[in-house]
Amino acid sequence: MFVDTNVLVKARILEAPDHDIARASLQRAFELPEPLRISRQVLREYLAVVTRPQTWAVPLGRQEAVNDVERLTTIFEVLEDGPVVTDLLLSLCREIPVGGRQIHDANIAATMLAHGERRLLTFNPADFRRYGDRIELVDD
Repeated sequence: MFVDTNVLVKARILEAPDHDIARASLQRAFELPEPLRISRQVLREYLAVVTRPQTWAVPLGRQEAVNDVERLTTIFEVLEDGPVVTDLLLSLCREIPVGGRQIHDANIAATMLAHGERRLLTFNPADFRRYGDRIELVDD
């Protein structure tokens, strides 16, 4: 199962909305027999989100965020984002009307598809419904 950035952020930041739900969702996911996966994009997004001020939390310090990312790379299988992902991203962009910030979500879908992953744990299911015939949303 692929884990979206928002799940990781909400599970990490005590003051984040749905913190307890995110932690419980991750715990249940870790109990499943399937591997939990993220991508290099998710790692970058995580760094960007946790180090900038939010309405619900003070940003993490740079070193603390870097330590988190290093830990995430040992806990999750990290999917690479290479030429196959780019080809799939472009294909998705041709088939599905996306633009602007939606390209980041399209790239997650492309990464998943490139690696044969079909299940996505996210708290933003609306962002990914357009890929519903290709991926299964787990918005638990």
